[in-house]
Amino acid sequence: MGGMDAMPDAHTPDLRPATLVVTAGRPPHEPDAPLNQPLVAASVYVAGGDREYGRYANPTWEAFEQALALLEGGGKALAFSSGMAAVTAVLDLVADGEAIVVPQHAYLGVLHQLASMEAKGRLSVRTVDITDTDQVLAALDDAAVLWLESPTNPALEVADIETLAAAAHGAGATCVVDNTFATPLRQRPLDLGADVVVHAATKYIAGHSDALIGAVVTRNEQAWLAIDERRRMAGAVPGALETWLALRGMRTLALRVDRAEANAQTLVQRLGEHPAVSTVRYPGFGGVVAIEFAGGVIAADLAVHSTRLWVHATSLGGVESTLERRRRWKGEATTIPEDLVRLSVGVEDVDDLWADLSAALDATGELPG
Repeated sequence: MGGMDAMPDAHTPDLRPATLVVTAGRPPHEPDAPLNQPLVAASVYVAGGDREYGRYANPTWEAFEQALALLEGGGKALAFSSGMAAVTAVLDLVADGEAIVVPQHAYLGVLHQLASMEAKGRLSVRTVDITDTDQVLAALDDAAVLWLESPTNPALEVADIETLAAAAHGAGATCVVDNTFATPLRQRPLDLGADVVVHAATKYIAGHSDALIGAVVTRNEQAWLAIDERRRMAGAVPGALETWLALRGMRTLALRVDRAEANAQTLVQRLGEHPAVSTVRYPGFGGVVAIEFAGGVIAADLAVHSTRLWVHATSLGGVESTLERRRRWKGEATTIPEDLVRLSVGVEDVDDLWADLSAALDATGELPG
């Protein structure tokens, strides 16, 4: 994936991100034009234009892609049927036998995909602690790709993206950053030197737990063309409805992220003072928190099944607050503590969230010693 030429940025209006999420990807302001991009359900187009067929393009995709690319600071975006479809399209570009450096803690779907590819001899995987910059730098020798999550899922570790991206380029490697947790409102990896950004847009971008969708953003023309080719040939395209829902959800992204983050910061302070909680993990921004329990895994399981407002569910980034013990999944990294519970803080009233959560935490203190 090395040696890619730079692509000129798309024209980016001099607007702040909170304005871009509302204004980008809309139809021209013309009399009687719709204010919002319509949902276009089409599998076939009249010949002679650029779209031709429903697996190649869709006006609703294009609006979503334009908005997300502008939000990430320019370049081009491609929408996919899921976050893992976007991930797979990027990984498919790694040549046979090449090495990829990845965080030891990352989304289990990504780690599983990489393990499967390594078992088939497609590539070699080098896992690193991304908080140890020197360790990552040492692993980059002869690597083709540096894959980063920052914050990581679910350990919430933060990488020095700018330093690591520069080092990757110095080693001849491509830097890919999964920006799902931070969103472009809290960090823009392309501005920090990353070559490709990946999103599980199902989460914060769409934000309402009703649309399964992924996306890739890059400023590199060669990378964009190659990933577009993979999407066309593999057919991992999003539905028009899902893309329309994601674009509509994006309009409130700034409001949702601000509220979720404010709620999370309040809860982090309160959680740190609760005797049932032994450890609080929080990167300092965003709406995802992880906690560990003084009572261990039994207390963690009791807590996640004792809430009434918080929903026991595996996804994150929606308007509703969810929580789960991550090691209930067999594929989760064994270095993640058994009792780690990931909290996706929503936009509800923070005092209601705390009342429900603290009651569940209090119940763990009633366990027999």
